[in-house]
Amino acid sequence: MTDQQTNTSPALKVAVLGAGAMGSLFGALLAEGGSDVCLVDINQAHLDAVHRDGLRLATDHGERRVRLRVGRPGDNLGSPDVVLVFTKTMHTRAALSASQNLIMGGATLVSMQNGLGNLDILTEFAPAERVIVGMTTYPADFHGPGDVGSHGPGKVRFMSADGKRHPLLQRLQAAFTAGGVDAAVDPRVMISIWEKVAFNAAINSICATTGRTVGEVGASPEGRALVREVVEEVAAVAHAGGIDVDIQVIHHSTAHALDHHRHHKPSMLQDVLAGRATEIGSINGAVVAEAVRLGMQAPVTETLLKLVRIVERPQATAA
Repeated sequence: MTDQQTNTSPALKVAVLGAGAMGSLFGALLAEGGSDVCLVDINQAHLDAVHRDGLRLATDHGERRVRLRVGRPGDNLGSPDVVLVFTKTMHTRAALSASQNLIMGGATLVSMQNGLGNLDILTEFAPAERVIVGMTTYPADFHGPGDVGSHGPGKVRFMSADGKRHPLLQRLQAAFTAGGVDAAVDPRVMISIWEKVAFNAAINSICATTGRTVGEVGASPEGRALVREVVEEVAAVAHAGGIDVDIQVIHHSTAHALDHHRHHKPSMLQDVLAGRATEIGSINGAVVAEAVRLGMQAPVTETLLKLVRIVERPQATAA
């Protein structure tokens, strides 16, 4: 625990709703920084493993086990300051509905989920002054119950949904920083969210349809060209909607991932391989819907949307 957190405020109480790869990663990092963290999920095998052995976390700083509290939605888990939502977008509403007890004490809802539309769902459960939206570029892999990893750099950016600088923003930034996370409050976070949507619409969907890792896509000139085409389409839609994304920033981040996250299997590919529903609807699907609303077309993005729908297992519920 850092002096920054101990001297300015008590430990931040965090319930991580959705303890997959990303939720478990950030829960562990926050706990390492001194926050009081509880992982909340319905994956009983994962919860049991974490409760029994701690979470095995492998990062560029080495491997270790992090002790965390665990529980299921609806369990009596106390009154957190923050509910950090990391469920898949298509499960957010149901997860929050089942976790009203975590919210009713005045907790702030924080989303750094993939895709678009998360803000609308969170404000169904809490007023805008108690909602924080953001994004992260950290990669994460779920290796099995109680076992996650993250390799390569990343960042976290977030802002209150009502645009005001509430005191909790600084507490949250301090908690992340104490855990070694590159975190910052960013009033222009919607730009960052759209830039990540462009990144995911390209990288995630191409990996999911080809079955290739990020590095394997990057090893092909055609793969790199396709990534650029999707990025340019999504950026054009964002610009038309008044979101001033920086296309060079997106190109840089995708190129960096292709070069440095070589063995990473994006969550969408992991979902396809496991026969689970993907978040394609809130990523490529949301971009295509926005393009239609603006009287535009996004043909490459839409083609990848359709291809991911095809490779999703029949039993998977569409996002």
